[in-house]
Amino acid sequence: MAKLVYLKDIEHNSNTVVTVGTFDGVHEGHRALMETVVKKAQQRNARSVVVTFDPHPRTIIGSNKKSIRLLTSLKERAEILESIGIDVLCVIPFNRDFSLLSSEEFVKDEIYKKIGISEFVIGYDHHFGKDRSGTIDTLEKLGPELGFDVLVVSKREMGELTISSTVIRNAIQEEGDMQKAAKLLGRPYILNGLVIHGDERGRKIGFPTANLQAEELNKVVPKNGIYAVLVRVDGVWFKGMMNIGIRPTFNGETKSLEVNIFNFSDSIYGKTVQVRFFDRIRDEKRFNSVDELKAQLAMDKMKSELIFSKNY
Repeated sequence: MAKLVYLKDIEHNSNTVVTVGTFDGVHEGHRALMETVVKKAQQRNARSVVVTFDPHPRTIIGSNKKSIRLLTSLKERAEILESIGIDVLCVIPFNRDFSLLSSEEFVKDEIYKKIGISEFVIGYDHHFGKDRSGTIDTLEKLGPELGFDVLVVSKREMGELTISSTVIRNAIQEEGDMQKAAKLLGRPYILNGLVIHGDERGRKIGFPTANLQAEELNKVVPKNGIYAVLVRVDGVWFKGMMNIGIRPTFNGETKSLEVNIFNFSDSIYGKTVQVRFFDRIRDEKRFNSVDELKAQLAMDKMKSELIFSKNY
């Protein structure tokens, strides 16, 4: 993955192409920006750095402070950025004191002095610093003074729908529309989870499941239902199907994440696996008997296999 470092630990390098933002999801709109950073860094024989914040700024500032469900953890962001060609993901801890820095102080004291910069790549509508007062004009004023260039990346849309992390979150957690999410993200939605012990009901009915605990507690979890998924175990991908919900047939009350990995029998307790969501098969529902549930699971597996046959 791209090197993941915190601001206090980053090595200063004046030959660095930088972009700044939360970039949750690293979606298709973000990708246009990242690819520009990589291209400019290659032209300059420079280091490419994406600067992001943790926690999400909206949990700290604004009149409607609230917990934000994330599309990507920092680790996931670093992995995606590596696939694009970014060298370093630099994380700035976001707190109240940091939020009070003016836009000029942010650029001079945090970016220029601590990271180093030869070119700043910015999205057409990006704002930064206290009260989001920093703009393209701010950078174009500071560039000549500090010796860096500024490049603006224009708006990118897909049809009539503007690409945004909010639209993608809603597609996943409200609609369960994983194909829409994948189109906007530019890849299937992923969730990393630790395999924990469950009640082993799935094994008893012929569909053993791995019970997952999401690696990131604030991670966006898809709408309850059954999904066709790929699962990465020790670097190897397997087909499978995932149930998200309360298991009503067994009178469940708490939400669980259970994945049935096809043609797989190894014990993987304590391992972290990655799940890629391809499509939502159906709603979760209560069945009148275990036999009825087993028959439906067999149909779900067939539907999943059909989905995979169309994607490979």
